[in-house]
Amino acid sequence: MTRKKMWAALAVAMALSLPLAACKDTKTLEENEQLKAKVAELQKENGQVGNDLETMTAARDALAKENEKLKAELKAKKHPAKKTARKRHRQS
Repeated sequence: MTRKKMWAALAVAMALSLPLAACKDTKTLEENEQLKAKVAELQKENGQVGNDLETMTAARDALAKENEKLKAELKAKKHPAKKTARKRHRQS
């Protein structure tokens, strides 16, 4: 008779644990879906950041070229074509 009670108690415990397990599975599934949505959002943001980076890099390169061009123009203005040097003789 004690074996029957033991099996009955085990059956009751299993019956009570099934809804709890199902509840945990539901909660886990909800968390999983939320995480999937967050990952998708982050991937989208990452793609946008990558595009922004490419745009900024291209703009930086264009500005660097323009900067070098302006430096060359400025240097040309500071040092016009060299004049022939005139020698002065010192008088003593």
